[in-house]
Amino acid sequence: MQRIRLRYTKRGRLRFTSHRDFQRAFERALRRAEVPMAYSAGFTPHPKVSYANAAPTGTGSEAEYLEIALTAPRDPEILRVLLDESMPAGLDVVEAVEARTSGLADRLTASVWELRLDGVDPADAGRAVEAFTGADAVEVQRMTKNGIRTFDARPAVVSLETHGSPADRPTDRPCAILRLVVRHVTPAVRPDDVLSGLRAVADLAPPVPAAVTRLAQGLLDEETGTVTDPLAPDREAAEAPKAVPAAAATASTPEGPA
Repeated sequence: MQRIRLRYTKRGRLRFTSHRDFQRAFERALRRAEVPMAYSAGFTPHPKVSYANAAPTGTGSEAEYLEIALTAPRDPEILRVLLDESMPAGLDVVEAVEARTSGLADRLTASVWELRLDGVDPADAGRAVEAFTGADAVEVQRMTKNGIRTFDARPAVVSLETHGSPADRPTDRPCAILRLVVRHVTPAVRPDDVLSGLRAVADLAPPVPAAVTRLAQGLLDEETGTVTDPLAPDREAAEAPKAVPAAAATASTPEGPA
C-alpha cells in the first residue's frame, strides 16, 4: 500500500468552505481522477483519507495537509495534477510527496498566520501588539457547545508582530498586517482568540472582520521560533541514496590480475 501526502490551499471565497464540504469535494475529485484508493473495512467502507488540523471555516490557508492510501503505486506529481484539475479553483492541490516517514500529524505543532486588519492604523496595531506580548496573561472567552469558556491565550503565542500596511491599499484607507506564530495546544488558540485578546488588552477593534490566512504549519523550532516544512523529511528520504548491500558491491567489483 502506497501513502501519499498532499498540501492544499483554501483561497478567495473558498475560505468559507467547511471541512465537511472540502471532504465531499475531495472524494469527488478522487473518483474523477480514478485514484486507486484503499478503503476501510466494515459495512460502510470509505476512502482511507487522513486529515490533519484543518483551518477553521472562514479562514484562508496556504498550508492544509492530508494523507491518502492507495492500493497501487502512482507518481505523486502526476497524481497531484490530476487531483488539482478535479478540484474547484481555490481548493488547490499544490504539493504531493510519497510518505516515507511516520507521524505527519505529530509534525504539525504550530502555525503561522497573517491577520489583515482593514480600517486599523498600523501604529495603533503596533501599540496593541506591544500590550499583548508584554502581558503575563491574556484571558479570552469562547462560546462552546457547553457554554462560554474562559482561557489564557498568551502562552500559546510564540510571536506576534506588525508588518506595516500592504502596498495594494490606497494611502487614505488604513490597513494593518499582523504576523502570528501560535503553538497547537489544548484548548486550541485560534487567530480569533488573539484578536479578542488584542481587544481585551488594548481596545483594538477592527471596524470590519479581519481577513485571516494560514501561511504555514509544521514543527516549531523552539530556538528560532520558526515553523518548518512538515513534508521535508519525506522529500529528504526520497532523495537519499539507497544503500548498496555489501555482497552486491563485492560482486560488482572487477577482480584484479592473479
